[in-house]
Amino acid sequence: MVFLTIECFYVTEQVYPFGGCDENCASCHKLNVQEASQLLKDFAPAATVEDVQQSPSKGLWEITINTGKNRAIAYMDYSKENIIIGNIVKIKTKHNLTEDRLTEVNKVDVSTIPLKNSLLMGAKNAKIKLIVFTDPECPFCKQLHEELKTLVEKRKDIGIHIILFPLTSIHPTSYKKAKAIVCEKSLKLLDDAFAGKELPEPKCDTSAVDDDIKLAGKLGLTGTPAVVMPDGRVLRGA
Repeated sequence: MVFLTIECFYVTEQVYPFGGCDENCASCHKLNVQEASQLLKDFAPAATVEDVQQSPSKGLWEITINTGKNRAIAYMDYSKENIIIGNIVKIKTKHNLTEDRLTEVNKVDVSTIPLKNSLLMGAKNAKIKLIVFTDPECPFCKQLHEELKTLVEKRKDIGIHIILFPLTSIHPTSYKKAKAIVCEKSLKLLDDAFAGKELPEPKCDTSAVDDDIKLAGKLGLTGTPAVVMPDGRVLRGA
């Protein structure tokens, strides 16, 4: 959804000789986190307002809201009576400015992600490290997996840590497959799973898969594939 720029209406100096709006009309409109929280307490009682700033589109504030699972972006007009949920997209370039901000505000701290249960694709000491959350029964994960194979063949400076994140609500048998793969720490078994082959029963008793499901939840991940970039940006798949 494209939101058109809201233009300000200017007041002449004869009416308001002091403290009038500047050319951007932002100087005479103020909103802080505390006031935004108060205005939205009934609209979104479970959400927490974390930040307020001018939006890329004139006449709107951009509000960062923590939903408890991840961060969302909403917009409020200068009247403070309307909340706008959707995307701001540049008409000429079709560039989604809201998606850029969502990626930015949902960055994660890469250093807090444990990799002890991950599978390594590419060089262990590669300069660039990517972290991929994947489900062994996810068709989009399968497609990405093949692309990642090609990537590490071409780029020896990239290492990919694969964390199994089975989405059991839609892939009931993916948990057992993930456990079998993690027990063996086997990329071959992951390839077999994506190929639709039967996997052996898990050969160890481990909480690794459960731990990584909890980890994904803490990071605000709800689907696969998800790629964590070195700077903490999270690229989410279908």
